[in-house]
Amino acid sequence: MMNLFAVLIIWSKIILGLSQTPNTTISLTATELALVKDIWAKVTPQANELGAEMLERWFLSFPETKGFFARFDLSHGSNDLLIEGGKILNAFGNAINYVDDPAGLRVAIRDLRAYNLELNPDNFPLLSHIIQVVLASHFPDDFTIEAQAAVDKFLSEVSNFLISDHRSMHQG
Repeated sequence: MMNLFAVLIIWSKIILGLSQTPNTTISLTATELALVKDIWAKVTPQANELGAEMLERWFLSFPETKGFFARFDLSHGSNDLLIEGGKILNAFGNAINYVDDPAGLRVAIRDLRAYNLELNPDNFPLLSHIIQVVLASHFPDDFTIEAQAAVDKFLSEVSNFLISDHRSMHQG
């Protein structure tokens, strides 16, 4: 029989999302997945430019995040912003292809972490918000309420996985 302390530890891990094995499924409906894929099909050809804008907006809105990119030229339109921003958006786009494949999703999301997202986990939701601002400003006709809700759900679930993965890697 489990003692009260063990039950409290398990409960706190469930509530706080600190389990050793992060959830690697993204629960999008077929309609939501189609909406996310449609938006991302428009992002992909412009990933570098949109990614650079995403990073610029992020740095302007949350200047403390610049420190994670200290080795880069952060000036407007720099090649570093274009390349790194494009890598980040393309990594999110790649994760979309594995929504129904937990093993592939785990690899795709870990690839996303490799693209300069060694950040404080609290910044992942901020980045998700900035991505949505960029999408809304560039694709106003396509970024409907339904599309925004689907993209938000996708980015939130990816962010939750990244946070959980980050915590499980840094638990002592």
